[in-house]
Amino acid sequence: MKKKRVLYISQAITPFLPETEMSRISRLLPQGIQEREREIRTFMPKFGVINERRHQLHEVIRLSGMNLIIDDTDHPLIIKVASIQAARMQVYFIDNEDYFMRKSIFSDENGQEFEDNDERVIFFARGVLETVKKLRWTPDLVHCHGWFSSLIPFYLRTVFKDDPLLGTAKIVYSVYDDPYQTPLRKEIKEKMMMPGMKPGDLSVLDGTDYFHMNKMAIDHSDAVILGSDKVSVELAEYAKSTGKPMLTGQDTENFVEVYSQFYKDQLGV
Repeated sequence: MKKKRVLYISQAITPFLPETEMSRISRLLPQGIQEREREIRTFMPKFGVINERRHQLHEVIRLSGMNLIIDDTDHPLIIKVASIQAARMQVYFIDNEDYFMRKSIFSDENGQEFEDNDERVIFFARGVLETVKKLRWTPDLVHCHGWFSSLIPFYLRTVFKDDPLLGTAKIVYSVYDDPYQTPLRKEIKEKMMMPGMKPGDLSVLDGTDYFHMNKMAIDHSDAVILGSDKVSVELAEYAKSTGKPMLTGQDTENFVEVYSQFYKDQLGV
């Protein structure tokens, strides 16, 4: 029987970024699911703080070279890859000089969050999905981790809903304790537009703060996981109110088996 395929998209994976609840889960979960007889692909942003030489990143020429248009400006999409030898898995990185060369992740050295985080989150989401299409790899399940992946469920359920490669995938969204303080620019709605979208599609984005970006991701997902015990009460209560399958309070040591069973029981993957 053909192996089920799971696409992982995360804003942080250790050892490329410091260990947190999210980066640890995003590192160990794909490996564990692969060991349980599924195929996996894993993506994250190539933030400038990632040491390319230490982690042996290299550009994948055959996947690079596309331009993504955001706010009427072309932005070259560069794809890099690195291997985690102990896990026998690869991680694909979404890169662009304008958005990801800076030596910090979401804010500058003074703690001021980057004004263009709205465009960066759009570029990351579109970059992942266009690259998966270029790989011609059809996922059965897409599992997104963290607010920086929050546009993926929206795009999958609007622009790519009829796409033969991406349109049938189930979607899981993991919420963490990873808030940002400054709402994204309100112009994000116009910048998110892509061919195939209807103007009314963006009415689901009620605001650009942390709660509403996560809310939109939950609304377009098939199931929700609370990846941290410190998820805001407001978000946890909203996720519960949707009635979607939800996983909470998993054992930090045995979470891979718990997630694997959740995929099977709730999503058939």
